[in-house]
Amino acid sequence: MLIYKIFRADEWATLQAQGASDGAPIDISDGYVHFSTAKQAAETATKHFSGVEGLTLLACDADAMGDDLKWEASRGGALFPHLYRKIRMTDVVWSRPLPFVGEVHQFPKEMK
Repeated sequence: MLIYKIFRADEWATLQAQGASDGAPIDISDGYVHFSTAKQAAETATKHFSGVEGLTLLACDADAMGDDLKWEASRGGALFPHLYRKIRMTDVVWSRPLPFVGEVHQFPKEMK
């Protein structure tokens, strides 16, 4: 199963350059890397990244993360995937730009 992480340009650049990252400031603060399922990603983009340009969407293999990935209740009691270690470049199956057009982020066709 693929899960998704939205990164700002500098966060994505850090992951690429270093091969691993603690994630975004919210991830560091919370102690885990926040992910979303395909169904949750658009709401995550709207809630946390409204109007933000230059984002990258990362698709990662949930099964390959093993026991470091926990499914925990969050917004409205929905289960969200949380990674309790650094995100690694080896976790990334693919990455795509996440452009902001007409007041919404445009998700890639792979997710539809």
